[in-house]
Order: sequence, then C-alpha cells, then structure tokens
Amino acid sequence: MSWGAVAAVGATVVGSVISSNSQSKAAGKAADAQVQAAQIATEEQRRQFDALQQLLSPFVNAGTGALGQQQALLGLSGNEAQQAAIDNISNSAEFQTYLNQGENAIRQNASATGGLRGGNTQAALSQFSPQLLNQMINQRFTNLGGLTALGQNAAAGVGNAGMQSANNIGNLLQQSGAAQAGNYLAQGKANAQMWGDISGALSNFAAKKF
Repeated sequence: MSWGAVAAVGATVVGSVISSNSQSKAAGKAADAQVQAAQIATEEQRRQFDALQQLLSPFVNAGTGALGQQQALLGLSGNEAQQAAIDNISNSAEFQTYLNQGENAIRQNASATGGLRGGNTQAALSQFSPQLLNQMINQRFTNLGGLTALGQNAAAGVGNAGMQSANNIGNLLQQSGAAQAGNYLAQGKANAQMWGDISGALSNFAAKKF
C-alpha cells in the first residue's frame, strides 16, 4: 500500500470530521436563532397583553363596583347593604336639590291658586319625596347598569386577548421545540454521515491492502 493511499484515507477521515463539525455548528446556530426569535416574540406577546390588561383595568374595576352597587340596591347583599345604598341616594346633594326644587314648585303653584294650606297641597308634598326617591333609585340602577356592561365588555376583551396571547405563545413554543429537535436531528445526521464516510474509507483501505 503506497503512502499516497494512506494519505488519501487520512484526508477523507479529516475531511469528514471537519464537514460534520461544520454542519453541526451551522445547525446549532440556526436552531439558536429560531429559539431566540421565539423567545423575543413570546416576551412581546406577554408585554402587549400586560399593557392591554392595565389599560382596561379601570373599566373592569368600575364595572365590578357598579355590579356590587346594583346587587346592594336589589337587596342581594343583605338588608343593611340595601338600606345603606338607599340612604346614599336620599342623602345625596342631587336628591336634596331635586327635592327642594320640587317642593318649592308645589308650594308656588298652590300659592298662586290660593290653596297653599289645603289638604291637596300637603298630600302632594308628602307624596313627592318618596316618589322622587323611587324614581332616583330606578335611575341609579339604570346608570349603574351602563357601567356594569362597560366593565363586562372590558373583562371580555381582556379574556379574549389572554386566550389569543396563550395561543400565540403556544405556537411560538412549538416552533422553538421544533427548532431544537431539528438541530438534534441535523447533528445526528451529520455525525452518522461522518462515521459512514470514515467507515467507507477504512473499508476501501483494507480492501486495497489485502
């Protein structure tokens, strides 16, 4: 066997090792780049969801508070809470303003017609306050309903965004896993090719020698 044949075998072995290492490094760099890109995209998904959640938080909180007040007005939170909700309306500046304006209007009308001290005027005055309170309770409940709906829509928006972010992050994690798996497969293929080339070279060398 000539030294040329030995050198050829050696060159084949060295070339296979170098080629395998190059393929493995290239596969590793490609996988690392894909994994890093997936991580960056995942963090951005989370950042965007956190920003949206913070943006909608005041509306969600307002809706939650409004729903609690509606439940109190309906008596669903107990008698004490219901009474406190009604007292909050009857003691409000808004109620007192409308009450004074209404009573003054009744007195002025009665004075103009000469019936200021009549029974009808006194009955109207006694009925006006509870009627006004009932009207304002209904109006307060309706107004709270608007805030409750606003909070519900905001909460639904956060929930939908959360599900979308979870799906996107899941896809990104799958891509990251696929990149890593592809890296391992590429390295395994390169190593198998390397040993196959070396085995072939040695077989040829042995055949020629004998």
